[in-house]
Amino acid sequence: MKRYIVTVNGKRFEVEVEEAGESTVPIERVQAVQEMPKTPAEHAAPGPASSAVHQIIKAPMPGRILDVRVSLGQEVKKGDVLFILEAMKMENEIMAGEEGTVINILVSRGASVNTGDVLAVLE
Repeated sequence: MKRYIVTVNGKRFEVEVEEAGESTVPIERVQAVQEMPKTPAEHAAPGPASSAVHQIIKAPMPGRILDVRVSLGQEVKKGDVLFILEAMKMENEIMAGEEGTVINILVSRGASVNTGDVLAVLE
């Protein structure tokens, strides 16, 4: 049980919140795929497919991105805060589920997102 002090319309309230489970955002693992050659001449010697596993960081609920706490190429650890998402007037921390390197950021500060929208990709 966690205790918080919340101010609403100038009045302070003390509230207790029971934790229902994991506080991290669900992640999805995908395998990187090799890009297909664009011309027949490129078919000569295809390289090996990449075996890198990516983490897809998705919005757990609709809201607005208040802050982007990472940059491209940044190394992150499990639990590092990647984004602050405002939903229903509450600030939610979107965290890394595992360690990795930020290889793509698909949202910026102030962007509106829906549940399941991809926010970033980690490698």
